[in-house]
Amino acid sequence: MGTRLEGKRAIITGASRGIGLAMAKAMAAEGAEVILCSRKVEAVEAAAAEVNAVHAGKAHARACHVGKAEDCKALVDWAFAERGPVDVLVNNAGTNPFFGPTLAISEEAFDKTFEVNLKGAWRLSVAVAKRLIAEKRQGSIINTASILGMRAAPLQGVYGMTKAALISMTQTLAQELGGAGIRVNAIAPGLVDTKLAAVFAKDKALARQVTDRTAMQRIGQPEEIAGIAVFLASNEASFVTGQTIAVDGGFTIN
Repeated sequence: MGTRLEGKRAIITGASRGIGLAMAKAMAAEGAEVILCSRKVEAVEAAAAEVNAVHAGKAHARACHVGKAEDCKALVDWAFAERGPVDVLVNNAGTNPFFGPTLAISEEAFDKTFEVNLKGAWRLSVAVAKRLIAEKRQGSIINTASILGMRAAPLQGVYGMTKAALISMTQTLAQELGGAGIRVNAIAPGLVDTKLAAVFAKDKALARQVTDRTAMQRIGQPEEIAGIAVFLASNEASFVTGQTIAVDGGFTIN
């Protein structure tokens, strides 16, 4: 076990599977106490047990629907009151309920995508940042964006809009919170083998459209995103803020 995050405490949303769970495992392996959050309590409890099986006592499970303001407040209140100050917030929870032309999406799906992907991250960032400022503590906020927030996103237009807005929020909060010692960065994964990306990852023809223009000619794995999160959470990134790091196997160089 490493020590890069020894003594740090992290909240990770969307942590019951995929990239969020990989981040939780990687941070626990480096000594962090991790609070895993997800909508369904059974799923997140199973994920925390998976982490604790290797890193005993490092993981805690909390149900939290980031699309609900009361859930976000309850999560932050519980974390600071029951576990202690949070040093790292990872806004990883995301949804993509519609796949198709942007002209065809319903307002309900549009609103749901923004509520979870953007407003949830904003709610938690504000709540954690205010606590850290009040306690005169430094911290790191990490947002899981997407390369679809950096360019056109055919068939995933609204999802891409939320990620573009998340990148903008990352930059603005980095500027506003830098003086308080709170760093804010984003990770922009390319196509990664997760349930959220299953429509692409499991369809060979669609996946090939991506891999053919990716330098490494393959899709990524959740564990390949987790290492960047560990770095951004650690003191090694003490002078890194406002950045969006693409982890995409070279897709965006074309």
